[in-house]
Amino acid sequence: MTHLQAGLSPETLEKARLELNENPDTLHQDIQEVRDMVITRPDIGFLRTDDAFILRFLRARKFHHFEAFRLLAQYFEYRQQNLDMFKSFKATDPGIKQALKDGFPGGLANLDHYGRKILVLFAANWDQSRYTLVDILRAILLSLEAMIEDPELQVNGFVLIIDWSNFTFKQASKLTPSMLRLAIEGLQDSFPARFGGIHFVNQPWYIHALYTVIRPFLKEKTRKRIFLHGNNLNSLHQLIHPEILPSEFGGMLPPYDMGTWARTLLDHEYDDDSEYSVDSYSMPVKEVEKELSPKSMKRSQSVVDPTVLKRMDKNEEENMQPLLSLD
Repeated sequence: MTHLQAGLSPETLEKARLELNENPDTLHQDIQEVRDMVITRPDIGFLRTDDAFILRFLRARKFHHFEAFRLLAQYFEYRQQNLDMFKSFKATDPGIKQALKDGFPGGLANLDHYGRKILVLFAANWDQSRYTLVDILRAILLSLEAMIEDPELQVNGFVLIIDWSNFTFKQASKLTPSMLRLAIEGLQDSFPARFGGIHFVNQPWYIHALYTVIRPFLKEKTRKRIFLHGNNLNSLHQLIHPEILPSEFGGMLPPYDMGTWARTLLDHEYDDDSEYSVDSYSMPVKEVEKELSPKSMKRSQSVVDPTVLKRMDKNEEENMQPLLSLD
């Protein structure tokens, strides 16, 4: 075991060896091979290329050198292409802070039976008058940056549960194709995290319709890890034990405290509220849309295709079972 693996338990070391092809005898060579590829992309500013940083990308791509480098390049390219998103990229930024305090994201205290961190989002908590969807995405990315410092989570990964209860059609109308693409690029294509499952619960019919629209833009691996449970929490409990879930998800624990993770990041600044409005953010979603090429968006010209909606039964989610399974 090298010093780069010092933060891993014996069980996780074995998991890294078996599932991720991590070999302590070749670890430094693996890292150097990725680092040597940096010169092939002079158009990208690689702001970090230290061993520990590159290692998380290798783990995210099971030590396939080129795939790890491509993820590393996309990580920095995404930040270059969306500079305004990463200005004031800290927990005390007013927009990020408001999103964090409303539980975007939340994190449960207990790991699941695979050692994965369980992230939770309560979609209806979004207050459109106080912060934007871009602020929520920034808060999630910032939180992942903090969490991925833990080498155990680099290996074991994350699970995400999104509760869509009381999420209105008006709120859903803000989930434009450009906004969704920004999120998909930031989370699926440009971040070194392993997501073992993404669970939708209590989703209304229009969220199911929205998923139908964006599904073609998701990688096959991602699609296989998405579950649409509807109101059937028993199917969720088959994958995540109710003993570690709060009552909102039919679990045995007390209701989730939305400020739990925000207090961890903000510490003594949690209660220091400053004035902020969505208009003060320097990168409105319309500006994001300008950066997206028509070609990349031609497969989805609106948030929800009317032909899809006509096929949807408004009561469908009440009987919905998980549509996909983990591979």
